[in-house]
Amino acid sequence: MSELTSSRIRATAGKLGLPHLAEALNQYIQRADKAKMGYLELIDLVLAEELAVRDDRRFRNGLRLSKLPHHKTLEYYDFSFQPDLDPRKVKDLATLSFVEDKAKVALLGPPGVGKTHLAVALAVAACRAGYSIYSTSLDDMVRHLKAAEDQGRLMSKLTSYLRPAVLVVDEVGYQPLERAEANLVFQVISKRYEKGSITLTSNKTFSEWGQVFGDEVLATAILDRLLHHCEVVSINGNSYRLKNRLQAIERETDVV
Repeated sequence: MSELTSSRIRATAGKLGLPHLAEALNQYIQRADKAKMGYLELIDLVLAEELAVRDDRRFRNGLRLSKLPHHKTLEYYDFSFQPDLDPRKVKDLATLSFVEDKAKVALLGPPGVGKTHLAVALAVAACRAGYSIYSTSLDDMVRHLKAAEDQGRLMSKLTSYLRPAVLVVDEVGYQPLERAEANLVFQVISKRYEKGSITLTSNKTFSEWGQVFGDEVLATAILDRLLHHCEVVSINGNSYRLKNRLQAIERETDVV
């Protein structure tokens, strides 16, 4: 291929939004020559790799915008430390059928058992599959909604929690809410009902949510919409953080 033709292909690829093709053109030609590819094989190779590059770019951008606290996957979750948790149940959730069904997932258990890790891992899997995701703690969501309401732009802010295919709401129950704050949460849950998935984590049982939301009737209304088409995963094991801290103390003691 002449240098003129090569330059023209690179320029055209750039205009078409195919930067990888523009950068890897010579590599494609060398691979095609080495494997004695036909024209259709070469086109198939180029398109497949461009699609992979584009998907990876979309995935990384989705994670960047998601506000997830980290990007840990299921491979890094130590199921052996939580023997009462059935790995098959979590792996079934990782098929993302709950996202397709616009259903909910509730991860319940005491602090430190890995609820947030599992919620993040499911969100990362959803992002990899092409779904939009967004993560927030309940307290942060309420704080932002209250500020938006005070500024007269509540509906605009609500949209940021309604738009993603998967909304992760972390740390439900760590701080009790006032009734007006609980009503803002109800609006998010109600407006997402059967329109988008929610994955939440909580250190409270559902029977304690009346205390969390400061109103039994409002808590019941939230649970009514939340528990319809909801997969509940209870984790009643030991704390990873406490395990790590105890191990660190043991190492320090051994050194002394």
